[in-house]
Amino acid sequence: MASNQNRRSAIKSMIAGTAAIGASGVLSSFTTETEKHMQADDKLKGNINHAVCRWCYGDFTVDQLCAAAKDIGIKGIDLVGPSDWPTLKKYGLFSSMCNGAEINLTDGFGDKVYHAKLHENYTKMIPLVAEAGYKNLICFSGSRRGKTDEEGWNNCVEGLKPMVALAEKHNIILVMELLNSKIDHKDYQCDRVEWGAELCRRLGSENFKLLYDIYHMQIDEGDVIRNIRANHQYIAHYHTGGVPGRNEIDETQELYYPAIMRAIVEVGHKGFVAQEFIPKQKDKIASLKKAVHICDV
Repeated sequence: MASNQNRRSAIKSMIAGTAAIGASGVLSSFTTETEKHMQADDKLKGNINHAVCRWCYGDFTVDQLCAAAKDIGIKGIDLVGPSDWPTLKKYGLFSSMCNGAEINLTDGFGDKVYHAKLHENYTKMIPLVAEAGYKNLICFSGSRRGKTDEEGWNNCVEGLKPMVALAEKHNIILVMELLNSKIDHKDYQCDRVEWGAELCRRLGSENFKLLYDIYHMQIDEGDVIRNIRANHQYIAHYHTGGVPGRNEIDETQELYYPAIMRAIVEVGHKGFVAQEFIPKQKDKIASLKKAVHICDV
């Protein structure tokens, strides 16, 4: 009896020790490789066009954020409108995902009642994006509000079709963001990559694609790498963010971003990948730099 207890105790110790070694190995591989790369050579590899979302750094001026981004090697700033474009140009940065035509996240192309206002907004904004030399302009499905998938698709096609035609004329891509409807954006309709991909197929234009937000899609459907590989032809742009909580890209999160980034590179993505996490550290730029290097595969 005593020997059986000793054996069970020994087995438990072995299992615990193996788990600890395995966990520490995974966590250290997440950070050590990045730290070595940053120490040896601060230059990014060039396989990914890195960007950062403006709203995550609200306590920085656009000038300050642009200067920091330029120093890190970031090429674009996401979610800024025409008033900030001159500052981006001053630093040689791209407006990687333009905004300013949308009403909000809940009132989108999925509801016919908003089509007239959206047509007015996008008719004005699309030429401005083109004149500035930019490519992507964000849009949203809006809330479901009891509509079936079919009703949502039909309404979006009706509302988007004339705007996509204008986008084709100006060589602009309208990009609909995928948002989770479980935690952050209750009732949002375009909350699965397959829903967005079906809308892309129905519109049948290279000038309408998706913004695949990795944070949102991990929450609502998971299976991130397989979904990227299966639907990459419909994806124009990516956002990052640690799950849970849209926190920093580090070893505390459930996603292993280097593997996701390798999948994005392997499918031939030539657009931008924008960091969209909420910095928690006192040195927010250091957090941004670390995240960029973790994602730089």
